[in-house]
Amino acid sequence: MGTSSGSGSYTLQNSGSEEDLQQLMDERKRKRMISNRESARRSRMRKQKHLDDLMSQLSHLRKENKEILTSMSVTTQNYLNIEAENSILRAQVSELGHRLHSLTEIISVLSYNFSSGSNAQIIESSITDAFIQNESWNYTYHPIMTADIMQY
Repeated sequence: MGTSSGSGSYTLQNSGSEEDLQQLMDERKRKRMISNRESARRSRMRKQKHLDDLMSQLSHLRKENKEILTSMSVTTQNYLNIEAENSILRAQVSELGHRLHSLTEIISVLSYNFSSGSNAQIIESSITDAFIQNESWNYTYHPIMTADIMQY
């Protein structure tokens, strides 16, 4: 009987030890679950912060893009205005070049006629012919202002 009481005592000690072990495992499992929940919560918070940062960056980039587009629009308009003014100036240079050429021809005719000693009627006829040959001289010069074109 001593053996049975010793074996029963061993079973009681064994059973208590298994319960302690089970409680220890349950405690570890509970701690692991809490740790996993905390880790998942931190992960969701990091994701949310990353999403918020991306949304903020998107907003900033959209604003910057809008500013760049506005700046490009203003620059394009300025470029077109300058191109129009440049075109006007080229036309005026061309017109003035033609007038200079006409005046040079008139001076040449007058110089030739005075040097050859011909009379006033020949000089008058030469001047009239020079004017008729170069019709652009007959037009009065009117500068075209850039503001006039920009109204259209």
